[in-house]
Amino acid sequence: MNTDKIYAEHIANEYSVKKDSKVIALKKLNRKAKRPAEIFAYTNGIIMCLVLGVGMCLSMKVIGDAFILGIIIGIIGIIGILVNYPVYKKILESSKEKYSYDIIKLANEIVEENK
Repeated sequence: MNTDKIYAEHIANEYSVKKDSKVIALKKLNRKAKRPAEIFAYTNGIIMCLVLGVGMCLSMKVIGDAFILGIIIGIIGIIGILVNYPVYKKILESSKEKYSYDIIKLANEIVEENK
């Protein structure tokens, strides 16, 4: 086994011009369709968990002496967490609808090529 040849081929592949295949373009479109929903879900989830945590700390008198305010803030956090998934699904659905034509067209081209 000639390791020098393998190494040289590996280095040459790094610097060679790469053409984007249709499969890579399809993967990019799929990621582009899902990204807005995922960004919302993670951001909203993190923020609402922090809001819930602040509410818990306030109601347990860890960071203040505002029991009622802590309960209200905690309930807001719980509601925010509960609506996270349905809103995620709506955003994902609308985003998939936006990119569906391009994705289906590209997927059909790939299938026709491989027949």
